[in-house]
Amino acid sequence: MEHHMGLYETPFHSMKSGKKKVEVRLNDQKRRKVKVGDTIRFTKTPDRNETLIVQVIELREFPTFKEMYESIPADEFDAVGDSIEEMVERTYRIYTPEREKEWGTLAITIQLLD
Repeated sequence: MEHHMGLYETPFHSMKSGKKKVEVRLNDQKRRKVKVGDTIRFTKTPDRNETLIVQVIELREFPTFKEMYESIPADEFDAVGDSIEEMVERTYRIYTPEREKEWGTLAITIQLLD
């Protein structure tokens, strides 16, 4: 099954270059439909003029983004040198702590497809 998700320019290029191997999302209703082996078509936002397709190779659920970032090496997010606090703060610019508490979080390990 193919899923569609938006991705801001910086993480989009990081994923396209192969540096970003784990995508971070709320584990909401849309993400709970994602299964290992599915594909995701990421569209670069906001201009929406470029896409890339990845295959889901692993899904890991965590109660909080902090626990996710403590469990997975920073290089898998292309975030080497960033503190866990900085990574959580950046994530909270997209997802609120209230939504994190409601849904939990999902680390989607991906592999680029040509």
